[in-house]
Amino acid sequence: MKYKYVIIGSGPTGLGAAHRLKELGITDFIVLEKENRIGGLSKSFVDEKGFTWDVGGHVQFSHYKYFDDLMVAALGEDGWYSHQRESWVWIENRFVPYPFQNNIKYLTPETMWKCLEGIIHNYKHPTTVKPANFREWILATFGPGLAETFMFPYNFKVWAYPTEEMNAAWVGERVAVTDLSRVTKNIIFNNDDFSWGPNSTFKFPKHGGTGGIWEAVGNLVGREYIKLNATVEKVIGPEKKIILAGGEEIEYEHLMSTVPLDLFVQKVEGLDADTVQRAQGLKHSSTNVVGIGLKGKPKPSLETMCWMYFPEYNSPYYRVTVFSNYSPHNVPDINQNWSLMTETSESSAKPVNRETLIADTIRALIEDQLIESADDVVSTFHMAFDYGYPTPSVERDGILKAVLPKLEPFGIYSRGRFGAWKYEVSNQDHSLMQGVEWANRVAAGVPELTLPFPDTANAMWGK
Repeated sequence: MKYKYVIIGSGPTGLGAAHRLKELGITDFIVLEKENRIGGLSKSFVDEKGFTWDVGGHVQFSHYKYFDDLMVAALGEDGWYSHQRESWVWIENRFVPYPFQNNIKYLTPETMWKCLEGIIHNYKHPTTVKPANFREWILATFGPGLAETFMFPYNFKVWAYPTEEMNAAWVGERVAVTDLSRVTKNIIFNNDDFSWGPNSTFKFPKHGGTGGIWEAVGNLVGREYIKLNATVEKVIGPEKKIILAGGEEIEYEHLMSTVPLDLFVQKVEGLDADTVQRAQGLKHSSTNVVGIGLKGKPKPSLETMCWMYFPEYNSPYYRVTVFSNYSPHNVPDINQNWSLMTETSESSAKPVNRETLIADTIRALIEDQLIESADDVVSTFHMAFDYGYPTPSVERDGILKAVLPKLEPFGIYSRGRFGAWKYEVSNQDHSLMQGVEWANRVAAGVPELTLPFPDTANAMWGK
C-alpha cells in the first residue's frame, strides 16, 4: 500500500492531523494505531462495576479556537458540563485553596511565617542569575519557606525526579508566581484567592469520559481511515517505507509519528547510531491511575471540589480528582455512588510498589480524611501507563534540537506529548494542534507555531 500521508498513533495529535487533512480535502492518508481502540492517553475505561475512569485528571480548556470548534463538532453544544474549577492543597490536616502561595493564611502561624519570610527574603535579595534548573527557579521565585513546605515535596511527587534534574523553561503559565503584596493583603484581610490560571473554568463530557470526545473525533475523521491493531515494527527511512508487525508494508511521502521519541528512533533504519543513542537520554515518568468507586455520597466539603494536590509523604498520590463531580455518568448510579481518581508518579528515581498501591491508596485516603472507611469502597481500578509525563529535564532541549531534524530528510516528523517531548505544549489542545499544524505544514506550506514557539502558543489563552 502507498499513502501520501501516514500518521502513527490515534491520540489527540494523530486525530488532529487526520481531521485537518480531511478538512483540506485530502483523503490519501491512513492512521496506524497499535491498540484495538483509539484515543491514546486520552482514552477512558469502564470497570466491571460500571465506574468510568480517565488516564488521570483531564479537563477541557483551550488556547485555540480550532480546538474549541472541534469539541463542539464532536459532542455538540449540549454534550458538556461546565465547571468552576475548585482545587485545593491538603497539608497540615487542612485544605488550602490553590494556588497555594496565594493562600498561606490557611496554614499554622509557624508555617505561614516560614513561607512569608522566604518571600520577603527574595524581595530584599533578588537574584540576577538565570536559574540553571527548576530547583533554582523555585527558590528564586518562591523563597526557601514555600519551596520546602510545598514546592519541593509536591514537585517530586508529580515528576518523580529531583527538581535539580529539570529545566525551568517549561514553566510558563503552569505555575503562579508569588506576589508579596497580594499574599500579604490576603493574610491581613483574610481574603480567599483561587481564580488564577487558564483552567479556572473548564468543560467535561456528559458521557463516556474524556475518551468519549476522541471516539467522536474519530467518527468525524472516518473510521475507514484508522487502522487498529497496527503495530509499526520498523521504518526504512531512505525508502520511506513502514513495516508493520504482521509483515505488511506501507509506503509514504510524509510521516507523522506520535510514538515516544526514544522508542521511535530505535525503529528507524537510516538514522546514525549517535542520534538513536542521544534520544535515549530523554527522561519520562510513569503514571499509575487508581480509581476508587464508593457507595453513598461524598462528605459535604468534597461536594463541589474538582481536584486536590497532596505534597505530604503519607500518601502515594500527588493528585486526587472527585471524578463523580465531573459527570454523574462517571458512576453507575449518582444517587448511590461517587468516585475518587488518584494519580501516582513512578520512575527509577521514585519507585512504586504496584502490588500494594490500591491498598496504600485506600489507607491514605482515610488518613487524608477523604473517605471514612474501606467498607465504603465498592470498586477499585488500577492501570499503569509507562509513558505518563515527558520530563522537562535539563538535557531535554539539547537532545530534541539534535534528534528531531535528523528525521526530516526521511519525511518523518515526530509530534505530540511524547513524539515532541515538550511538556509545556502537551495538553489535549496543544497536542491536537501539533497534529493540525503538521498537516498545514506538509499539505499547505504553513509554518508551525505550537511546537517551535510554546510561549507564543500559551500566550494566546483567553484571546
